[in-house]
Amino acid sequence: MGTKEVAKHLSYKRLSSFLLYGLTIKTLKPILIHSSSSSSLRRALYLTCSQREMAESKVVVPESVLKKIKREEEWALAKKQEAAAAKKKSVENRKLIFKRAEQYAKEYAEKDNELIRLKREAKLKGGFYVDPEAKLLFIIRIRGINAIDPKTKKILQLLRLRQIFNGVFLKVNKATINMLRRVEPYVTYGYPNLKSVKELIYKRGFGKLNHQRIALTDNSIVNEALGKHNIICVEDLIHEIMTVGPHFKEANNFLWPFQLKAPLGGLKKKRNHYVEGGDAGNRENFINELVRRMN
Repeated sequence: MGTKEVAKHLSYKRLSSFLLYGLTIKTLKPILIHSSSSSSLRRALYLTCSQREMAESKVVVPESVLKKIKREEEWALAKKQEAAAAKKKSVENRKLIFKRAEQYAKEYAEKDNELIRLKREAKLKGGFYVDPEAKLLFIIRIRGINAIDPKTKKILQLLRLRQIFNGVFLKVNKATINMLRRVEPYVTYGYPNLKSVKELIYKRGFGKLNHQRIALTDNSIVNEALGKHNIICVEDLIHEIMTVGPHFKEANNFLWPFQLKAPLGGLKKKRNHYVEGGDAGNRENFINELVRRMN
């Protein structure tokens, strides 16, 4: 029986189902074409059969495409491994950060208790306990640039106090004391406590990373900039500043100068010294009250 005779006795649905049972397109193509009555349907069937023939034929993939696929698979695997390693390291760092924070809290509490004990002992003996000399200063600029001489202006630039109400930490030594005496009419300074240091860094702290001013919203910023000095989190940074540790210079340079707001209630008299009822100069522990009003 010829192709045309077979096509007359078989329906299109039945012939199409033959494809599912392993019959090749080469065998069924002429039958399907002759079984259709209209030319448009015949053309559609011919195109369908041609596409199936191409799909059944072996496609040769270019070598460049194979290399690209292999390269992308290698990159994806490397990226996955890197992400897994970073996640593992992050978990370890988080545990270490919590451990250090507890250690610092214990250290601060012991220091406060020791100070109270020494003061009580001195009082029982009828004397006075003199606090040890402060090692940390916080300086705030309170005046602008009007009628300022070049040397004073240069010192303010060296102290990174370029704008009014800028604040920076400084280590107490002979050089800083001499500079502060020169710029005393333009700044006020004192000895910050732990609460002031924490509030300043947590609320108004910005770091310098790749010459950019970045808010300290994540420990990874501190770790990236100061990790080589074993300062991996904000609590490490606060501890290094507060205790004036061996890497105080690097930690302080990492901190961008604090931009404080105008003090709540205003200033009394900027041109007069603090001991004369004004605002300029050394106010020792009373700097903490001013920081509260400006933070």
